Amino acid sequence: MTPIFKIMSRDEWAAFQASGEFKGSAVDLADGYIHFSAADQAQETAAKHFAGRDDLVLLALDGDALGDQLIWEPSRGGALFPHLYRALALNEVAASRDAPLGVDGVPQLGDLSV
Repeated sequence: MTPIFKIMSRDEWAAFQASGEFKGSAVDLADGYIHFSAADQAQETAAKHFAGRDDLVLLALDGDALGDQLIWEPSRGGALFPHLYRALALNEVAASRDAPLGVDGVPQLGDLSV
């Protein structure tokens, strides 16, 4: 199992749960793939892209189960990030939890070790 993580708003999560499919957030749709982070990248992603947001949910998934349309590509600092080139099905989400703001204004993702 290769754990990967997606940060999204509670509204996006509610819509995903209602429809059973997630085609991506605005930035995902603009880039043509759904952005994910590995465990060692997720907290930095939260700080860089979601600071000040108190409406977030963290989704955990098994990257290995997403098939060959999950591609690890260079991104921030040349690190390889997982990008999914298809819609995500609700049954592919292994777990979800809130990502509350810390005192520093950065969403806190908690322990991401497997």
